[in-house]
Amino acid sequence: MPLPRRTLLAAAALSPAAAIPTATAVQAATPAEAATTAASAPGDVVGKVTVGYQGWFACPGDGAPIGGWWHWSRDRFQPPSPGNTTIVSWPDTRDYTHTYPTAYPNLGSGKTANLFSSYDQQTVDTHFRWMQTYGIDTAALQRFNPMGDEGPTRDAMARKVRTSAEATGRKFYLMYDVSGWSAMQNEIKTDWSGKMSAHTSSSMYARQNGKPVVCIWGFGFNDDNHNFTAAACLDVINWFKGQGCYVIGGVPTYWREGKNDSRAGYLDVYHAFNAISPWMVGRAGDLAGLDWFYANVNTADQADCAAHGIDYQPCVLPGDLSTGARRHGDYYWRSIYNMVRVGAQGLYVSMFDEFNEGNQIAKTAETAADTPAGAGIRALDEDGTPCDADYYLRITTDGGKMLKGQLALTATRPTNPAVGGQPAGDLARGRPTSASGYTQGYVPGNAVDGDAGTYWESVNNAFPQWLQVDLGGTYTVGRFVLKLPSFWGARTQTLTITGSTNGSTFTTLAGSAPRTFDPASGNAVSVTGTPTAIRYVRVTVTANTGWPAGQLSVLEVYPS
Repeated sequence: MPLPRRTLLAAAALSPAAAIPTATAVQAATPAEAATTAASAPGDVVGKVTVGYQGWFACPGDGAPIGGWWHWSRDRFQPPSPGNTTIVSWPDTRDYTHTYPTAYPNLGSGKTANLFSSYDQQTVDTHFRWMQTYGIDTAALQRFNPMGDEGPTRDAMARKVRTSAEATGRKFYLMYDVSGWSAMQNEIKTDWSGKMSAHTSSSMYARQNGKPVVCIWGFGFNDDNHNFTAAACLDVINWFKGQGCYVIGGVPTYWREGKNDSRAGYLDVYHAFNAISPWMVGRAGDLAGLDWFYANVNTADQADCAAHGIDYQPCVLPGDLSTGARRHGDYYWRSIYNMVRVGAQGLYVSMFDEFNEGNQIAKTAETAADTPAGAGIRALDEDGTPCDADYYLRITTDGGKMLKGQLALTATRPTNPAVGGQPAGDLARGRPTSASGYTQGYVPGNAVDGDAGTYWESVNNAFPQWLQVDLGGTYTVGRFVLKLPSFWGARTQTLTITGSTNGSTFTTLAGSAPRTFDPASGNAVSVTGTPTAIRYVRVTVTANTGWPAGQLSVLEVYPS
């Protein structure tokens, strides 16, 4: 089983901590900083947010060929427990329909400590729905040496990811991690041509400059687990280019200088890539460290890439939750802000589901009540600030908007840690949605994305239709604001608003009534309902005078 990258590279990182100054005020980016010209036009990598997707967790009984507690336990044939574990963070499992009991103590709430399996299609579907809801563009599926015992499971995961990507409209590509792969030079070519290249036929396989994307992580790292000659690395890169691929390099932090974690004499290897994505996990533990790298490493990296016609896709990361590095989102936002102001062509989030190293952005345990009692696993409120389970997904949403120019460049984090902790805040903003159906690209998530110009539209001529939002927790709510795009003509929709604590049994919050959307009043309708403690809010449409379908561009939910 591959070791976490941080474990492999800790000795080689040699982050210049002694040279990092104390934190100082962050200056706004100058126009020159924000105006770096991209080597490539926007595609599925350039101008986009990509997340690293491990997809490597398995549990007994899930059908995975690897068998056992893959990546949950050091001994995968024994259930995970405080003494037999590989993880330092605990997932929020409320959105999974199937989980597996462990040997951990019960959660602080008294519930059984269960974990998910990546091998369950429902898990992958859930993860990709989150990506869809929170505006994540692309997923880089990690692929370690597939010639060993984990090969069949890795093959299956590629198929599962493809299925979920196609269902949610997310792009995906293969990211080979060559760590410890002794026969890599020949076997990676065999794997691509014999198996993985077939996935490029998917409409959701990521393309950049019209070419299928492949990433190779691990060339040039200065440790015994990456003993590849420069000639062998160049051969592989050029082979993939010869296959018509756009090739990204997951490279050492100090690739350009050939020191510390990078071997000397590999600059020609790095410059052969179409895009470069330097590794940053474990390199900086606080905001001052991130600023040091911005000033002393990232700025020169971007300039070197621009000079050589290479796209720059640096790592951004939420910080290791287990070491208290996150600072309730300020670390992640500074990481994103610095890379946007340096002019990065795209962002690579390390990682989506890396519970092993505590750098995951996927939904995570909120409080000690959601983690195994006495196990020493930190929850998102570890520094005393309440954070919703999806907080780091919501930060990613805003980070993507800032990258794309949809949000002004700002060093101040715009995302609140706990939506429920803001009494006047819209509880539905950015939350997961579902619906009875939708037409074309008018998905339910458009109603909670904060943009009144995007909208959900149901299938036509088939009333009733409904849109539902999961608030992520139970709140007493009683006021709702519904909107349509302000430039639309007037129409009346007959609506019912119901609520539920479990997503299956609903009670009426506001009874069926015609609601008129008038452009003279911004096409907004405010509805006051019976104050009720609920988690799920559903708006059911039974008629629409303007179009034979349910339509909403905004659904806002407020505490009573």
